[in-house]
Amino acid sequence: MSTPGEPAFEYGFLLQINEEAALAAALNDYLTPRSYLAGFSPSQADQKAFKLLHRPPDPQHVHALRWYRHIAALQPDLLHPDSSMKGKRVQPPWSPPAGTEVPRLRLYNSLTRAKEPFVPQRGNKVTWYCCGPTVYDASHMGHARSYISFDILRRILKDYFKYDVLYCMNITDIDDKIIKRARQNHLLDQYKEKQPQAAQILQDVLSARVPFQANLAGTTDPDKKQMLERLDAAVTAALQPLQAAMEGKAADQVVQPLAQVLLENSKDLLADWLDTQFGSQVTENSIFSILPNYWEGEYHKDMDALNVLPPDVLTRVSEYVPEIVEFVKKVVSNGYGYESNASVYFDTSKFDASPQHSYAKLVPEAVGDQKALQEGEGDLSISADRLGEKRSPNDFALWKASKPGEPSWDSPWGKGRPGWHIECSAMAGSILGESMDIHGGGFDLRFPHHDNELAQSEAFFENDHWVRYFLHTGHLTIAGCKMSKSLKNFITIKDALAKNTARQLRLAFLMHSWKDTLDYSSNTMESAVQYEKFLNWEAAEVELNNSFYDRKSAVHDALCDNVDTRTAMEEMRTLIFGAIEGSEPIGFPVGGQSQSVDLESTVMPYLAVLSDFREGVRRIAREQKVTELLHMCDVVRDDTLPELGVRLEDHEDVKARVDRWSLYESDCVPGLPTVVKLVDKETLLKEREEKKQGFPTHDAEGKELSKGQAKKLRKLYEAQEKLHNDYLQMNQNGN
Repeated sequence: MSTPGEPAFEYGFLLQINEEAALAAALNDYLTPRSYLAGFSPSQADQKAFKLLHRPPDPQHVHALRWYRHIAALQPDLLHPDSSMKGKRVQPPWSPPAGTEVPRLRLYNSLTRAKEPFVPQRGNKVTWYCCGPTVYDASHMGHARSYISFDILRRILKDYFKYDVLYCMNITDIDDKIIKRARQNHLLDQYKEKQPQAAQILQDVLSARVPFQANLAGTTDPDKKQMLERLDAAVTAALQPLQAAMEGKAADQVVQPLAQVLLENSKDLLADWLDTQFGSQVTENSIFSILPNYWEGEYHKDMDALNVLPPDVLTRVSEYVPEIVEFVKKVVSNGYGYESNASVYFDTSKFDASPQHSYAKLVPEAVGDQKALQEGEGDLSISADRLGEKRSPNDFALWKASKPGEPSWDSPWGKGRPGWHIECSAMAGSILGESMDIHGGGFDLRFPHHDNELAQSEAFFENDHWVRYFLHTGHLTIAGCKMSKSLKNFITIKDALAKNTARQLRLAFLMHSWKDTLDYSSNTMESAVQYEKFLNWEAAEVELNNSFYDRKSAVHDALCDNVDTRTAMEEMRTLIFGAIEGSEPIGFPVGGQSQSVDLESTVMPYLAVLSDFREGVRRIAREQKVTELLHMCDVVRDDTLPELGVRLEDHEDVKARVDRWSLYESDCVPGLPTVVKLVDKETLLKEREEKKQGFPTHDAEGKELSKGQAKKLRKLYEAQEKLHNDYLQMNQNGN
C-alpha cells in the first residue's frame, strides 16, 4: 500500500523466511521507516504479503500489526480460515503494569530481634495474649508503660489496619510475692491490734534490725543496697528520739507518739521479722485472696482513668487451677516434666535436646543466669532444699508443693500451687489454642518468664510455633534512674495522674517508640504538655478557622463574578491581616520589642529586692528578739505572696526538706540565700493549707501519709511547737 512516487512493496524477501514469528519481525523492520497506510485499498503487493501470514503479528511488532489490521479491515476476504480476526476487529492483548510494592505492616518481633512483616495465621483475625499485673501493691508507671503502649498498638491494629483482634489478658493472683505480702500484712495488723507499749516496740524493732542489717551487709546489688540503706536510715532517725525520750524518763504522752513513728518507719523490717517467726502459722486461704482482690480492683480503676480499653477476655490464676493441673500432667506425659518431692519441674535439658524444640528462643545468652532464674522461681521457692529437688539448676517449677503458711490446692502430686510461668501457658492455651499471633509483655519478662512459657507450651502442644510475634515494651526510667517496685523506687499511676492528665501521659508515650526505653521526667512531660497545646484549639484559633472558611467562600464568589481578582485579593488580605490585632508583623517576635519580654524577667528583679529587704528585717528581729517582726515576715511569705503566685523558700525551709525535725525559724542555716520562685497559685494555696495543719502530710521521701499516720504525728509536733514557743519566750525574757 504505497503512495505515488514511493518504490513498490518489495515482498520477495519474505518468501525466504519459513518461521512465521521471524517473518513478522522482518516485515515489521521493513515497514518501520515507511508509510504503509496511505491509500484506501490494498495493493497487489500488500495482498501477496498478507497471505504469507496466517495470524496477526505479535503486539511487539507494532508496525506489522497495524498494517495487518488495516488490510484485514479493508479486505476481510483475505483472512485465513484459522485467523483470530474472523472478519472483525478485536481487542489487543493486555498486560498489567509493573507497579510498585505496597507498604505492609511490619512489627518488631523479639523472636528474631528484627521488624518482620505481620501476617496473621487466620486471615483478618488476630489472637493476642498479654501478661497482666501481679496484684499485690499499687499499679505504677511501669505498668502504665506496658498497658498504654499495648492499648495504642491494639487500637491501631483494630481501627486503622481493620484487624479483628481478640485481646486476652491475665491477672496473677497466686504468686510468691502475693503470698508473702498478704502474710506479712496479716501479721503486722495483728501486732498493731495488740497496741504494744513503747518499750515493746523498741525492743522488737531492735530485734528485727539484727537480721535486717545482716542482709544489708551481704547485699551486693547497688540498687537494692541503696534501698535497704534508705530504710535503715529512716529507722535510725526514728530510733534516736525515742531512745533519748525513754532514757530521759519523758512523759507517756511524749514517748508513745515517738514509738508510733518508729513503728511506722520500721514496718518493713518488722513485717519480715514477724513473718520469719509466725508465717508458717497463717493457714487460712482467704487471707491470701483479700490482698489481690483489693489491688486488682485498684488496677482496673487506674486503667479506666488512663483510658485503656479492657481486654476482651480476662483470666485469673485462681480460677484456672484445674486447667493448670491438667496442663502439667500432659507436659509430664509428653516426657518434658518430672515429679520431685511433691513438686513438678520442667526438664530443660530434655526439651532442648529434642530435634523439634529449642530452649530460650528469646534470650539464649541468658541460659544459666541463676540470679534471673531464682527471681523467676520466687522468694519462697529458692531455699536450699527446694533448689536441691531439681535435676538441673536451669529447670523450673511447674507445680510447687505448698509449705506451711502457703495456700494450696489438690493435685495428683499432693497439696500445692501453680508455678509462675505455667499460669500463662495454661490460660492462653485454653483461650487461644495451640498457636497465637501476638504475645505481649514488658521487656524484663523475656527471660526467664517468656522463654519458660514458650518451652512448656511447645512441650504441651508438641509444636515449635506457640507464639508467632513476641512484642516487648521498653523499660521505664524515672529521671534517668531504674524504676522498681521491689526497690521502692516507683511512682504510682494515681500520683502521675495528680500531676498530668491521662491524655498528656498518652501523648508522652506516643512521642516515643513503644519498644524503647522511656524516661518519665519533668522534661518528658513538659514536651507532652506543649504538644497538647499545639493540638488544642483555643478560641482565637477557632475564630481563625471560621474566618478561613468564610473568606474561602467569598473568594470563590468573587472569582465566579467575572473573575473578580481585586475582590478576591481583598478577601485574602482580610483573612491574613485581620487575624492579628495591632501592627505586629506575622511570625515570631524579634529582639527589642517590649511585648516579647516574659513575666519572670519583668518581675524577678523587684521580687529579689523585696526578698533581700525582708531577710534584713528578719536578721535584725532575731538579734533584737522582736518576735512580732518575725511573725510579720512569715505572713508575707505564707499568706501574701502565695496569693500572687510567688514562693519564698527561707533557709530553714530548704533545710526542712532534708531534716523533717527542723520546722522552725530558730533552725536557720546561716549563709544560705532565700530562694524566690514563680509557682502556680493553686499549688501554693494547697501547700499553705497543708502547712496550717501543723504537721507534715508527706514523709521524708515525699510519699503522702495516710490520715491515721498524720493524726498520730499531731501530738509529737504539738509538743515540739510548745518547746519552740517556750524557747522564744525564754530568749525574750533574757534567760
